Amino acid sequence: MVRRSALFTPGDRPEMCHKAPEAGADVIIFDLEDAVAPQSKGEARRAVRDILTDPDFDPDCEVCVRVNAADDVRADDLEALLETGVPDALESLMLPKVGSADDVRGLAEALEAGGASLPIFALLESAAGILAAPEIAAVPATDALVFGAEDLAADIGATRTAEGTEVLYARERVVIAAAAADCAAIDTIVSDFEDEAALRADADFAVGLGYDGKLAIHPAQVGPINEAFTPAPAEREWAERVLEAKREADAEGRGVFAVDGEMIDAPLIARAERIRDRAAAAADEK
Repeated sequence: MVRRSALFTPGDRPEMCHKAPEAGADVIIFDLEDAVAPQSKGEARRAVRDILTDPDFDPDCEVCVRVNAADDVRADDLEALLETGVPDALESLMLPKVGSADDVRGLAEALEAGGASLPIFALLESAAGILAAPEIAAVPATDALVFGAEDLAADIGATRTAEGTEVLYARERVVIAAAAADCAAIDTIVSDFEDEAALRADADFAVGLGYDGKLAIHPAQVGPINEAFTPAPAEREWAERVLEAKREADAEGRGVFAVDGEMIDAPLIARAERIRDRAAAAADEK
């Protein structure tokens, strides 16, 4: 499943939720947490449930709901979402402020008690969550690790900068933990949705780190993010040459071969396979 872009939409704005799939994101996230004021939580739950159970709502993207972190508030979220069983349109849940593996297990157990089982996006946005990233990624219910730089910076008292050096260690730790557990890694937001140049640069950097996708807070961010996380034609062509040369080398019993004057070893083969798989996944979503 490709998750290049994951677009947040406030759960108490049903008109925006209905239109969210039109943005072209691979994942749309109906938000019951930060985007919704405390006094509007009940309204948001009802609106999201109504959309998810609407037979005319049939998006061609993954639909996720971000529930609340606090146990009592999240219990109300789940009760509303699962009132008549798991809606067909609901494919995953995002759990914010994950600080330990037990947080994910707790949500998985609550779902099981309600007769449901859904993949969980674990949003790591605190010092505790970053340090526990390997254990969180290893929980079977964890389908993706999501990096939240803004809340992390606030948690540790860091000042956010354009360069992002203050959160670089955490950003790298999340993607490494995800790779070790074979789950997806989704990068943090760019808060200035009008600065496309900054978004493109940040998305390209996230691709270089090994992330699979990136959060978006505005529909205008989806296109540039999708473009960044889709291999360019030159990359695809290189990968095809490498994999074709590997097939020929395997058939001839050769363990070493070259492409474009470059000796190809296991890490480069793995990179070529990753580019091939990303390109295929992106093509399947069109």
